[in-house]
Amino acid sequence: YSTTMFELLKALFESAETLDNQEMVSSDELQLAAAALLVEAASVDGDFDTLERQSIHTIMETHFNLSVGETKTLVEQAELAVEKSGQLFGFTRVVKDRYDDGDRIKMIEMLWEVAYADGFLDPTEDMLIRRVAGLIHVEDKHRMQAKNNILGKQIKLENFTFFHSKTVYSEP
Repeated sequence: YSTTMFELLKALFESAETLDNQEMVSSDELQLAAAALLVEAASVDGDFDTLERQSIHTIMETHFNLSVGETKTLVEQAELAVEKSGQLFGFTRVVKDRYDDGDRIKMIEMLWEVAYADGFLDPTEDMLIRRVAGLIHVEDKHRMQAKNNILGKQIKLENFTFFHSKTVYSEP
């Protein structure tokens, strides 16, 4: 990442403040905005735990095809951005402007994945995802569909784990 954190934050908020700015948002800014929203979802309940952090890393590596090192740097930058910004608008603006409908729904799905990473949905996480969905223009039905997709994946994983963790004892 050749751009400094300060430059990325500055560009992110300048583009949010300048409504007639038609320049394309750089890939780094989009990645930072997405990561910042995921960090916000993980930390909004006051407990940014290891499972949530691991979930963010996996999502960012997979979704943006990043290396482990790039992901680590990006998540650290996102944590600083969330800490310094105090608002969602700059991040959601980048996602709304850059992503098409399907990608915005995928962003909501990623938020649900992080929110459920610790096995529990805190009401503040639910409220945050509702708010982000509204700001990036994802309809309620798509938000709920994204949530159900994640819950369906978790149930399949739990059943797989349960099935494969059974030990069969046999008498000699």
